[in-house]
Amino acid sequence: MNIEEVSKNTKLLIDSTPFSVETVEFVKPGKGRAIYKFRLRNLFSGNVLDITFHSGDKVEETSITIHEMQFLFKEDDNYIFMDSSSFEQNPMTKQQVGEKGGFLKEGTPVVIMMWEGRPIDIQLPKTVELKVLETSAALKGATITAQMKEGKLETGISIGVPSFIKDGDVIKIDTRTGSYVERVGLK
Repeated sequence: MNIEEVSKNTKLLIDSTPFSVETVEFVKPGKGRAIYKFRLRNLFSGNVLDITFHSGDKVEETSITIHEMQFLFKEDDNYIFMDSSSFEQNPMTKQQVGEKGGFLKEGTPVVIMMWEGRPIDIQLPKTVELKVLETSAALKGATITAQMKEGKLETGISIGVPSFIKDGDVIKIDTRTGSYVERVGLK
């Protein structure tokens, strides 16, 4: 594919590694060929790469497929997901899942990006409901602002929760920010 055809969110293959185009900047100098400056995100590591091409350069486009899956269980340092349509199981390493693993409980629906049959990224639902196993003691005192305390969740992560949350409460969490949204109920 010609460099002129590349736009934001195009998936490129550079040195056998898939990248997603984050930004494209076109510069036309007074003399010479036009310059295309790209900010690319490595789809394996998440690292950002700034790279420059000239008009007429060729790049290789690659395809990424999206699969709706369900989190099954964690085994050693692997997270096991099942494809909702083919029932095929796909493992992802702890490094690939990263901090998102703290929001995964059995049965959580997710979207997995695949490249050449290998899972490379995971997209969580916007919110998840998790049970609070243990909370720290709330600080006593009259204040205008809401008091937050630490709550340990069933997946092992801890987040700030309001002082009225008790052990055993089920709360909704925003997976994009990792913050408390609301109390759902007792289970």
